[in-house]
Amino acid sequence: MRILKKLAKISMILVVIGVFIYFGIYLYVKLSPKVVINTANSVFLYDKNEEIFFQGNEEKEWVSLDDISKYVIDATIYTEDKNFYKHHGFDYLRILKAFYVNLTSGSTSQGASTITQQYAKNLFLSFDKTWKRKWDEMWYTIKIEASYSKDEILEGYLNTINYGHGMYGIENASKYYFGKSAKELDLAEATILTGIPKSPSNYSPLVNLEAAKKRQLMILNLLVENGVITEQEKEDAYKKELKFLGEKDRDELTTVMYYHDAVMDELDTIDSVPKSYSDTNGLKIYTNLDWDLQKKVEETIQESIPDESEIQTSVVLMNPDTGGVMALVGGRDYNQSSFNRATDSSRQVGSTMKPYLYYAALENGFTSSSSFTSEATTFVFNDQEDYTPQNYNQTYGNKPISMGTAIAYSENIYAVKTHLFLGGESLINVARRVGITAKLENVPSLPLGTNEINILEMAAGYSAFANLGYKVEPHFIERIEDSEGKVLYEAKNKKEAVLNPSITFILNNLLTATYDADYIDYNYPTAIGLASKLTHKYALKSGTTETDNWNIGFNNDVVCAVWVGYDDNQSLKTSEYKYAQNIWYESIEYYERNIDSGDGWYEMPDNVSAVLVEPISGRLATNEDKKKKMMYFIKGTEPTSNEQEVFDEKVEESYPS
Repeated sequence: MRILKKLAKISMILVVIGVFIYFGIYLYVKLSPKVVINTANSVFLYDKNEEIFFQGNEEKEWVSLDDISKYVIDATIYTEDKNFYKHHGFDYLRILKAFYVNLTSGSTSQGASTITQQYAKNLFLSFDKTWKRKWDEMWYTIKIEASYSKDEILEGYLNTINYGHGMYGIENASKYYFGKSAKELDLAEATILTGIPKSPSNYSPLVNLEAAKKRQLMILNLLVENGVITEQEKEDAYKKELKFLGEKDRDELTTVMYYHDAVMDELDTIDSVPKSYSDTNGLKIYTNLDWDLQKKVEETIQESIPDESEIQTSVVLMNPDTGGVMALVGGRDYNQSSFNRATDSSRQVGSTMKPYLYYAALENGFTSSSSFTSEATTFVFNDQEDYTPQNYNQTYGNKPISMGTAIAYSENIYAVKTHLFLGGESLINVARRVGITAKLENVPSLPLGTNEINILEMAAGYSAFANLGYKVEPHFIERIEDSEGKVLYEAKNKKEAVLNPSITFILNNLLTATYDADYIDYNYPTAIGLASKLTHKYALKSGTTETDNWNIGFNNDVVCAVWVGYDDNQSLKTSEYKYAQNIWYESIEYYERNIDSGDGWYEMPDNVSAVLVEPISGRLATNEDKKKKMMYFIKGTEPTSNEQEVFDEKVEESYPS
């Protein structure tokens, strides 16, 4: 206790010093130009057709304090800042109380920020927690208090705070939830809305009505304690059955807020854009969003995954030529979970790792016909460790198979043999070249996707295949203007040549084997069910682990990456492996149907030749073969009657087993 008393005394001294400093600064800023506050959250996001899909603060929805229900005003003050009209921006007694409570409880649950401090925080474009940001927020708090009356500050605060579902400001929120103006809100409606800003993803009544009602009751109790309402008024308001509309003028997509969040994260990395709204008077941000495509993806997710399922998904559709992200889904419903699985999570990628391996193989002397024997195999490495991978359902051909067949069946034995023959650094090198930054362990299981990678990063990696060899940076923003139309930023869409275009062409054609009936033999291609559905040619690879399912496919128009799994890593059921494939198929086909770009496939390079082969073995086709398929080779590496067999025998003998 003596230590606590000493700390309290020191704290009191510091507070007194702080008060003198504060009033000195207060006088200084009082004589400085006003900080503009009515532009907080004035950000407009436009899709690729330059139509607004998000507006943080539309001027016509700004309402004066006189046009806001007194219930909203009282509930906000007594919930957020009881002494709002008494302090000058900082509630020092509240700060000391919060400090003491947090110190004695060992937690940081007690907050002490005032309405002015929260308003100052909302003036910034992002909410990172650096010391510089904290200092800036404190400075803006003082400037706001010195420049505006309390009523002006409260009015601005209520017109700019986040009420969930993209609704900023009490007027927007009131119309969205209840279909009425903010002035018409009764006690029950006002206290429900007042509870939302603390955590919109948790306290929105459209997300969790039970949690929203608990917070409403807490707010009602505060109003009773402070003599604002009676106990009977509290009971009546709490028991009132409310009807929530949740409607906007434009069709609302629950997933588009994932795209919004990704845009705002990218915005924070752009140095040419000021970090506060007051320095920009608002922003117009032009993005790569294809609204219709985003809508189709969301609808497909809803149709593919049962409502009662807790499974999650993330989806990215990207322009491989520029890296522009045209659609992004970070979860099934932003209202239920705002965690963006497309940008902020990493999952085991399974066999979607194999294309990086097979590019490395083609670059190091392998061809489309290069074969390994498909058979149960135990690999011995480091002279003592062993590794026994298995094919799906333990299905083996017990005969030599070509690279095309290995891709069609997603053969694990072939992949590990190739990986060990090349050495692990070959695969890692290719992955790094196309932009994969995740940790990759040089282990025998690496090509089977045991490492975790982010879906946006994987989509960007596959873009290097889709554009025949160029690394591109995934991005959402194309241009940013201030409120007066001055261009503050334009994307440069840089491309870096990292792969051989001819080898990439060969690999892309091999990746069509996943739905090619010519590869039906002792097994079936992994996506054979799509063979009759696809109207365009795509390179496609799936990836399956016990907890994750992926489908990533592309042509030269688009890359589409889909992940499905549970947040808690529980195992997928057999029936759930179809979700990712269906979302991928419906999304990419919709995109192709709505653009005019030909067939979306690639012209054969001059140094590549096409040869008829027997697809399963990869050997040169003969008249006796029932199946013959055109496969592609760098000129001079085409299979002859026996040269390929001799090469394959040497390779087979050399891998560690």
